[in-house]
Amino acid sequence: MGRPATKTDLISAANENYEEMNRLIAALTEKELATPFDFSADEKKKEAHWQRDKNLRDVLIHLYEWHQLLIHWVESNRQGDNVPFLPKPYNWKTYGDLNVFFWKKHQSTTPEEAKEMLAESHKKVMQLAETFSGEELFSRGVFSWAGNNTVGSYFVSATASHYVWAMKKLKAHRKNCKEQ
Repeated sequence: MGRPATKTDLISAANENYEEMNRLIAALTEKELATPFDFSADEKKKEAHWQRDKNLRDVLIHLYEWHQLLIHWVESNRQGDNVPFLPKPYNWKTYGDLNVFFWKKHQSTTPEEAKEMLAESHKKVMQLAETFSGEELFSRGVFSWAGNNTVGSYFVSATASHYVWAMKKLKAHRKNCKEQ
């Protein structure tokens, strides 16, 4: 399936990808869970996140924090507070620094806590998505606070697409562990 462009596709893709990600996590061996992520040998993996995330907790917390951004953005703007998606002082050119902030913030969070936090935030994001009509999610110009984007595009990015990102990282880690 391509990028979701309807409410039904968003809900389906987000839930299916979340479940697939959880199946992948459940299948990780003790060795894979105990081995720190290291993608330094792969020249294709130069984006900052390949160096930033060192374990499963880091990946789960990243997803959780982006859920929190989405929830705060939607709820604040629905209440009439005009807030951008990214909190100040961050913007789309500096969001990598925000990701590092999230990473640092959760270095004492346990993997179990991260799993629970993500499960709860996924549930909340999906409930929030249900409160919108399909038109509200995927028509441009419905909400001024979404700018030139659709609200649905933010939901897709924070859920279905982000879960695919996480699975790619986990599969790359699993491959690295097998090659060692």
